[in-house]
Amino acid sequence: MRTLDRPGAVALGLGLLALAYRLALILLTVPGSNSDEATFGLAALHIADGRELPVFLYGQHYMGTVQSYLAAPLFLLFGAGWIPLRIPLLFLYAAFLYLAYRLTRRLYSPWLATFTVGVLALGGERVIRDQITAVGGRPEVKPAVLGLLLIALALGQRRTRHRFWAFGLFGLVTGLCVWDDWLVLPYLVVAFAVLLVGCWRDLLGPAGAVLVAGFLLGVAPLVVDNLTAPAGQDSISVLRQVSEGEAESTPGTARLHGALLVGIPLATGLCRPERCDAVEMSWGGLYLALLLAAGVLAVVGLVRAGRPTPGSGAESRGTSGSATAVGTPGDARAGDAVRAARVGYATQLALLIGAALTVAAYARSSLAGSAPLASARYLSILQISLPAVLWPLWLVARWSGRLATGPVTRLAGVLGTAVLALLMVLLLGTTGHLVGEIGTIRTEERQQRQLARTLERAGVSAVYAEYWTCNRLVFVTRERIACAVLGANLRPGQDRYPAYPRRVGTADRPAFVFEGGAPADAAFQAHLRRSGVPARVTRVGRHTIYLPESTLRPPP
Repeated sequence: MRTLDRPGAVALGLGLLALAYRLALILLTVPGSNSDEATFGLAALHIADGRELPVFLYGQHYMGTVQSYLAAPLFLLFGAGWIPLRIPLLFLYAAFLYLAYRLTRRLYSPWLATFTVGVLALGGERVIRDQITAVGGRPEVKPAVLGLLLIALALGQRRTRHRFWAFGLFGLVTGLCVWDDWLVLPYLVVAFAVLLVGCWRDLLGPAGAVLVAGFLLGVAPLVVDNLTAPAGQDSISVLRQVSEGEAESTPGTARLHGALLVGIPLATGLCRPERCDAVEMSWGGLYLALLLAAGVLAVVGLVRAGRPTPGSGAESRGTSGSATAVGTPGDARAGDAVRAARVGYATQLALLIGAALTVAAYARSSLAGSAPLASARYLSILQISLPAVLWPLWLVARWSGRLATGPVTRLAGVLGTAVLALLMVLLLGTTGHLVGEIGTIRTEERQQRQLARTLERAGVSAVYAEYWTCNRLVFVTRERIACAVLGANLRPGQDRYPAYPRRVGTADRPAFVFEGGAPADAAFQAHLRRSGVPARVTRVGRHTIYLPESTLRPPP
């Protein structure tokens, strides 16, 4: 059994603290639940009961339901709830930490791998929500991509004996990612590019067939569902409709501002959910500079790895950051070292290109300009590329002072260290902010449970409510209460599961639940006055419950 060296031991300790922190938050239902997460929970409940086998999230014909399938066995064992819904995501996060450490150590250095684990261990509301709440896609595709890169690296560097299994696994995981969340497509492309760099000859033979077979198996749910979907309900058509239904087009400068100065810092975990300050926003510009610098380092390394100097004793960086002698051109070991270095630098470049493509795709969206605080979650997968972006800063901080012969280089080392320290301070700040909000979040969760209990005690089994109340209420009551969504004007809203509004539509004396003072609440009070139907009014937390004495429907 191998013993851990010092970087590994420190990384293990940080990882265990990170898992303990997130487990405590899961047990406290922090961050707070919402109707989007409840929809994943309802899908898991239907899977556990054997009623449904959904390929896509209800009402969202492009988001896979991997998280629901992971939670379904726990629902069978322990019953449906927020905790069993989130527990599988804790294991996915643990896998993400482990794979990030492995890949960073192999491509860069042991202590950068440890530092990366430390950065990923911290997390404010935005980061934690993307890691341990059922938000769809992001918690599982991040470890999946890291796994793909490690497989491509091992195959390209000839470090695995079970090559056919590795090719098949690469194809299977890629297919599952395509089904689950299309946001990860840029990273899937660059991971396949790494495989091509190291194994293009293998892909022309049986290994390529195994990879394709694995991919088809993984993507089969998406393919079968789209082949049988009604016209206009296939994934591409739905995505096109969603894209066309986004907010009005925003200027390019606003989109760039939202993507770079708000989206990147928020997705990195440096900002509070409600705003990004000037210091935090500066990380967006620095991120691009580091991305470019790391790209130059990777390209230079890739070119040098392909041009060893015969008999010069030149060195190429190995997979763990140590130097490995290349030797003479006739030496087979020298050829292996050159190939290993080339694939290693290609993997570094893949991480950077994946990040650049992800940011570019987000910056093209009008949401980057109109609602960057709400939509920055689409950049959460940038955590995959964190070590690649930190690498130039790490080199400056780690080596400039040691190799410096002049004050300018020493100053650069001091500045690099200061930036890394500031990064940790900002992350600690957002982590502390989330911890400080636990009491408020717990109070709101208790009010949601009290709302459900109040309705059930009143004998209510059908409710009209707003979107952010509906599916959450249905999940908390395990479908004992059905809910139909109403918009601010009391018109039908986004009902993700058609059976619920149908049930409400045929129910006798359904209740109405609105957030007090909201536009929908005011609209319903006016409708109630016009109808002349008496109603009993109960307030629970921020919500107002209306129980009409005779059957009342929303206005036509």
